[in-house]
Amino acid sequence: MDPFLDLIRLLRPRAALLGRGIDAAGDWGLSFPALGDLLFFWIEDGTCQLIRPGCDPLSLEKGDFVLLRTTLSFTLTSSQEVEPLDSVMAVAAKQEGRLKLGSGQERPISLHMGKFLFSTANEDLLTDLLPPIVQIPSRSPKLHRLHNLLTLMESEGRDPGPGSEFIIVRLVELALVEILRMPTMNFSSQTVDPTNPGLLAGLRDPVAAKAIRAMHNNAGQDWTVESLARLCGVSRSAFATRFRAVVGIGPITYLLRWRMALAKEALKSGTVRIEEIAFSIGYKSASAFSTSFTRAVGCSPSRFTEISVRSA
Repeated sequence: MDPFLDLIRLLRPRAALLGRGIDAAGDWGLSFPALGDLLFFWIEDGTCQLIRPGCDPLSLEKGDFVLLRTTLSFTLTSSQEVEPLDSVMAVAAKQEGRLKLGSGQERPISLHMGKFLFSTANEDLLTDLLPPIVQIPSRSPKLHRLHNLLTLMESEGRDPGPGSEFIIVRLVELALVEILRMPTMNFSSQTVDPTNPGLLAGLRDPVAAKAIRAMHNNAGQDWTVESLARLCGVSRSAFATRFRAVVGIGPITYLLRWRMALAKEALKSGTVRIEEIAFSIGYKSASAFSTSFTRAVGCSPSRFTEISVRSA
């Protein structure tokens, strides 16, 4: 199995556009609350600043693409001196069409915005995939595949036709997969720490990746640190230290998280017996699985299924 593909299948990313975009000129600003969403926007034309609490302003230019986890509030603005409008109220007041901000005609800017939606059962996996903010500069020569997608998005946005919104949403989803596949060194040095541990870093490390692939191939096997280290051809202590340094958590903790992710996905369907799920991911009994699941997730497997079916 491909662990990266496994994660994408569990997350099932979808994109939703927020209106038809924003046109602004002169002095303008738009503030966004900390809602925990994963927002995206790309600059079709013009420039602006992205302001976050406790961070230096980030300059955005034509063609830039940004992914932002709204764990903190942020503002898009023409300058730091402008009092911004509240985005929730502004979008609610604009029933249809593009949102227009500012006054005058100087420094015009056009941008598109939206947010990614994920399978709620395993949305927390996203915290291991992305840093808080990723800026993809338009002129980076190493990002040609993403640039092609952005060019298609810009073309579709400028000259919309039947099905344009559907096409743009699909292109944005492909853009997310491309971003997740990129080496972290290709990201803007202002927005990503190249030493940041996580699943993506683990998939690029030859030792950690071999262990991750093994755990994904057979989540039900009775893996131990010793057996994984032996599989990777390194000592137990060297393997444990390296895995934690690269991935950010120990190998057995990772295995537990992956087993719980698989269990949540199976429970969501409401068609698989708890006993079957337990045995498939390495538990000797349904009661042992239920105890582990409740400790990790905060509710019993049966309760999780009830909540998932009700909210579907």
